[in-house]
Amino acid sequence: MKQLKYFGFIALLITASLFTNTIYAQKMKTSNQQLSEKDKNIITISSFTAQGKLPELKSSLNSGLESGLTINEIKEILVHTYAYCGFPRSIRGLQTFMEVLDERKAKGINDVVGKEASTIEDNKSKYERGKEILGELTQTKQPDKLSGYSAFAPAIDIFLKEHLFADIFERDVLTYAQRELVTISVISAIGDAEPMLQSHLGISLKVGWKPEQLTEFVSVVSSTINKEKSSAVKTVLNEVLKNNPK
Repeated sequence: MKQLKYFGFIALLITASLFTNTIYAQKMKTSNQQLSEKDKNIITISSFTAQGKLPELKSSLNSGLESGLTINEIKEILVHTYAYCGFPRSIRGLQTFMEVLDERKAKGINDVVGKEASTIEDNKSKYERGKEILGELTQTKQPDKLSGYSAFAPAIDIFLKEHLFADIFERDVLTYAQRELVTISVISAIGDAEPMLQSHLGISLKVGWKPEQLTEFVSVVSSTINKEKSSAVKTVLNEVLKNNPK
């Protein structure tokens, strides 16, 4: 009888432990529905860079470093922005980041440099690699026959596949998800590019961002842009989520 009570007590402990672990896992899952501080800083850094708001960018760069973003991750964010808002904004962002690092170093702050991009060892052409990456992002097989603007101006298709999706997206300093966060932040900031924003919000869902996180993204990016642009982003996201139910 004592043995039965003992085993019953052990079984009760195991059940309680499993229940506690399940609850903990649920909490972890719930917390993963939210953007991290790093994510939020990626958004603000990208948006302020795209708009050329350098004082605000300076603050966000400091905040980004404090949140745990490495020097090389922030460099990569600023380099990535040029594909969507141009060299002038991107280079001004990099110059501002250089100022921030100099100021922090003068204060005795040594920030983490972080990893460099890995060497690409794929023997396929950049066009083929870019085409494959675009297929991964969209989860759609890319057609061999060009259409739309790509057929109208084939050079842009080459530039997109070879440069944007091979040269840039292939660099592993940032994940695809982080790069999409940069992309939708820049597009939201420049405004009047709703079709591209819709496309990249759809891709954002495919690379792992959850609807709740994208809703939070709108709140964060809205703090950096005007009401008109904010309203446009909300409208586009609502449309994307309606067409991509859970």
